[in-house]
Amino acid sequence: MNATEPRRRWWPRSVRARAALAAASAAAVILAGIGWWVHHDVYRQSTQIAEEQARKNLFALVDQLKEGVVPGGRSAVPYEVVATGRRTAVASGGGMEELDPGARHVLPAPSALSAPSPNDGAEWGYTIRPLRIPVRHDHDPENGFDLAGRTYPVLYADVWAGELGSDEAAALGVTADATLRTYVVLLPDTAEAITSTTDGLLLRAGLVGLVLIAAAAYFTVRIALRPVEAIRALTASVTASDPRERVTVPATGHEITALATTLNTTLQRLDDAAARQRRFVADAAHELRSPLTTLLASLEVALAYPERTDWPATATTAARQTRRLQALAEDLLLLARLDTRAPTADPETVDLTALASRLAEQYPLAERPLTLTCDSTAPAYARGNPDAYERLLRNLIDNAARHAAHRIQITVRNRDAWVVLTVHDDGPGVPTEDAERIFERFVRLDDARSRDRGGSGLGLAIARDLAHRHRGTLTLAPRTLGACFELRVPRAPTPDEE
Repeated sequence: MNATEPRRRWWPRSVRARAALAAASAAAVILAGIGWWVHHDVYRQSTQIAEEQARKNLFALVDQLKEGVVPGGRSAVPYEVVATGRRTAVASGGGMEELDPGARHVLPAPSALSAPSPNDGAEWGYTIRPLRIPVRHDHDPENGFDLAGRTYPVLYADVWAGELGSDEAAALGVTADATLRTYVVLLPDTAEAITSTTDGLLLRAGLVGLVLIAAAAYFTVRIALRPVEAIRALTASVTASDPRERVTVPATGHEITALATTLNTTLQRLDDAAARQRRFVADAAHELRSPLTTLLASLEVALAYPERTDWPATATTAARQTRRLQALAEDLLLLARLDTRAPTADPETVDLTALASRLAEQYPLAERPLTLTCDSTAPAYARGNPDAYERLLRNLIDNAARHAAHRIQITVRNRDAWVVLTVHDDGPGVPTEDAERIFERFVRLDDARSRDRGGSGLGLAIARDLAHRHRGTLTLAPRTLGACFELRVPRAPTPDEE
C-alpha cells in the first residue's frame, strides 16, 4: 500500500464530491473575507452613528445651560455637567444620576475661564477623548449603568458662566466666573450589539450559503458528467479486436464534445490499426504459403519417386524457396521493428553520394542486361543510420531492376536544406491511380505478380518507413517514361563544418 494513502483517506474519490468540497472551500474563504469586512464596517458605522447621537445630545445640553435650564435626568446616553468651584454635579443623567445628590461629581471639573471658549457657538465646538470613569462607593450599579472602572470615549464642551445672565447662573447654581463643562459618555454597547447581531445573521446565512453552493456544485458536476459516464459505458465494450463502437458527440460544443471527438478519432485509429494488422497477417500468411507449397511439393515428389528425381535440381529449387522464405522473414521482422517506433541509435553523418556510387558499382546485374549509373555533382550529407540508408536505397534499386527494360539511373543533388535522391528506371511505369497504393504492404501491380520475378511487396513499404524514420519523404515523381522514386531527407553539415 502506498505510504501516502492513509493521509488521503479524508479526500473524496468522487469527482462530484471533490468539486462540491472545492466550491464550498473557496466559498468559505470568500465569505469569511466578506464577513470580516462587514463586521468591521458595521462596527465603524454603528460607532459613527452613536457618536453623532452623542454629539447631538451634547449640543442640546449646552443649549439648555445657556438658557439657564438645568437638564433633566432622563437621557439616552450618560452625561454629567460639572462646574468650577462646585463640589457636586450641576446635572447628570443616563445612569450617572444614581449617585447621592450630595456626593462629589464623578468626572473632573474644568479650569476657570476668564473669557468665552474659542469654539463657543460653533457647531463642532467640542472635544472627544478617552476618560476612565472612577469607582465610587456611593454608586449603585443595579439602578443604572455599571460605568465605574471602565474607560470610554467622552465628548465634552465648555460654557463660561460670564456669558450667562445673573438669573441663569443663579438658576444653575454657579458663580458668574465659573466654567461649566458638559460630559457625554459614548457607550459602545449599541455598536457592539448591532455588530453581534449582524455577525449572527452573517454566520447563519454563510452556513446556509455554503450548503447551497456545495449542493449546486455537486449536482451541476453530476449533470455535466452524464455524457462522460455515457462515453465510459460505451467504450467499456470496445476491444482491440473489435473497435467499431463510436460515442455520441454532444451538440453543445463544450469540452466533452472535444473529448468525444478525440475518443472517436482514437477508436478510428485503433480500428484502422486492427484492420491493417488483420490484413498484414493475412497477406503474410499468403506470401509464406506460396514458397512453402512449392518447397513441400518438390520434396514430396522427390521422396515419392527417388529413383527418377533430379536431386541437384530439387535441392536448387528448395534452396531458392528457402532464400525467399528467409528474405520474407527478414522483411517482416524489419517491419515489426519499424512499427514499434523504437528510438534509433545515435545518428551518424552519411554521404549519400558515396553510398549510391558504391551500390551502383557493386549491384549484381548478371541475370539481366541492365545499365546502372549514378549521377552526382558533390557529396550529399544526411544524418541517420548508414545501414538503414543502404537498405532503403537497395530496396529502390531492387524494385527498379525488376521493372526496368534497359537502364537504371540514380541521381543525388543538394537542394537548399534537403538532399534529393532519385532512382529512375525505363520500365512500364506506374499508373497515376496507384502512385500511393504501391507503398502499401504486400501490394504488387498486375504486371508484376509473378512470384519468380516479383518481390514480396514489402520493399517500397520498408523504404518509405525508413524515409519517415529519418524525417524525410519518399514519393513517386511524375515521369512520362518509367518510374522515378524521389527521396528527400534533411541536409546535414559536412564533417568539416561540424
